[in-house]
Amino acid sequence: MIEATVTDGRLTLKINRPDKANALTEAMLAELADHVEAADQPVLVITGEGKVFSAGADLDDVRGGTLATSPEWERLSSAVASFKGLSVASLNGSCAGGSMGMVLACDLRVAVETAKFFYPVIKIGVLPQPSDPARMRALVGLSATKRILLTGAKIEAQEALSLGLIDQISDLDLEADTLALIEPALKAKPAQVSAIKALIG
Repeated sequence: MIEATVTDGRLTLKINRPDKANALTEAMLAELADHVEAADQPVLVITGEGKVFSAGADLDDVRGGTLATSPEWERLSSAVASFKGLSVASLNGSCAGGSMGMVLACDLRVAVETAKFFYPVIKIGVLPQPSDPARMRALVGLSATKRILLTGAKIEAQEALSLGLIDQISDLDLEADTLALIEPALKAKPAQVSAIKALIG
């Protein structure tokens, strides 16, 4: 359910479970984290199959275990944040709940114009993953973070762009737009990319 491919210096991780809106199980989280932690490519792209990037936690897995509080969520987002190259979330559709963690941890986010973003922890009685609120606040500011997390607001792509939650809207070809976005980093020396990231902080 996680497809990992390496092409010309780019590691692409695709969540491929479209029949379940790419909902994530604990095993899928662990597999994603394993791939990111082991990656030595200069560019990482995370995307999904179908019309939804990820609906977040698989509710069957939540009911049957400890997925809602699993440390694998934080392990994954921390691995993405620590990735030394350029990381890009190529969002083929909506992103909900805990799946926001890895998206927030990426360096850049490009989304199709139909994508929506929501993190409805307030409505389901759980807390967001520990690092997610601070990463969200760094992107969209205090007020928008409070609105998203404390009201469960659903943010459409155009507003997400204006807030800074995403960096680009792709209205025609997501894959082509993603490739155009990462091309300079692929052509640069990996050490230069990681050095620039280190200077940005």
